Amino acid sequence: MRIGINALYLIPGGVGGTEIYLRSLLDALGGIDRENEYLIWTNRETDDSLLPAGAVNFTQLPQSVSANNRPARILWEQTMLPLSAATHKVDVLFNPGFTAPVFCPCAQVTVFHDLQHKRHPEYFRWFDLPFWRALLLSAAHRSKLLIAVSEATRADLHRFYTLPAAKVRVVPHGVDARFFALHSEEESPPYLLAVSTLHPHKNLDTLLHAFVRFLSGHPDYRLIVAGLKGFHTAALEELRASLGLADSVKFTGWIPREDLYGLFAGARAFVYPSRFEGFGMPILEALAAGLPSACANVEPMAGIAAGAALVFDPDDVASLTRCLETLACNDFERERLRIAGPLRAGQFTWGAAARATLAVLQEAARS
Repeated sequence: MRIGINALYLIPGGVGGTEIYLRSLLDALGGIDRENEYLIWTNRETDDSLLPAGAVNFTQLPQSVSANNRPARILWEQTMLPLSAATHKVDVLFNPGFTAPVFCPCAQVTVFHDLQHKRHPEYFRWFDLPFWRALLLSAAHRSKLLIAVSEATRADLHRFYTLPAAKVRVVPHGVDARFFALHSEEESPPYLLAVSTLHPHKNLDTLLHAFVRFLSGHPDYRLIVAGLKGFHTAALEELRASLGLADSVKFTGWIPREDLYGLFAGARAFVYPSRFEGFGMPILEALAAGLPSACANVEPMAGIAAGAALVFDPDDVASLTRCLETLACNDFERERLRIAGPLRAGQFTWGAAARATLAVLQEAARS
């Protein structure tokens, strides 16, 4: 079988968790599948590091289109990609980044990481929202099968697009195995870690308000927020200054993966306050690292944690502050979470995700 992969959306260091998803999935597919042929359409920004190491059945097809020019990328995806897929006699086209060609000569499988544009349209810029609505609606109905990364996202697909139940498969993320091997080397002064793009739904405003309360009793602590500087950055920087946290809170922006491992190893605890996620990969990474953690009590994050992390009301500053106190000071609870985290995270592997994804692609190609 010849499998096409639409990686035209990928901007290295610019699309957050969907980049980790694609790279991890491709590496895992390269490890389990030596029989099928994979053709990966990439853009001007993506180098050959996307190819799984040592896998001879993967071929990258670099294109001249720039993903930073979104209208051009979408136009290329809708016109030239189907023609190229036909030329290369692709059996099934895999779209891991939400969007898919309207007309395609072969079956398609599209991944929906979330339906934030339907659940929380207020978090989108007004000029982006019409494109999200049109392109994702089309992808949902034109694809032969869909992959949802969680049961919560599957429920949203049925709710908003009234799709038949048989069209959607749930394939959870795996977790980077490097996190299990990290050795905790807590830095001094101690810091709490959050990994998050600076977008409104990530609820970092509430975290800053909770941290300033926490800091009154623990003045030596810092808060490090690692992630892309999204379009809520200016507001968060202004809030940080108004709360007097300029010296205590750091927004790193995007950082290389190796640096991220170091932040996890040196942290005292991890907190994930997001109000909405399709999956919530950072909380799973923190559990794998054995880092005492807390997340908002919303699905799917709370379900992923399954008792291996503390949970709090994302709209309650006091609730979050209490969790920070427990994570920093309650030695009994910290030890419980250190043990429970890796055990829970071990149930999510990229190998399992790759096998399940391949099964969906094979099913779509046969139907």
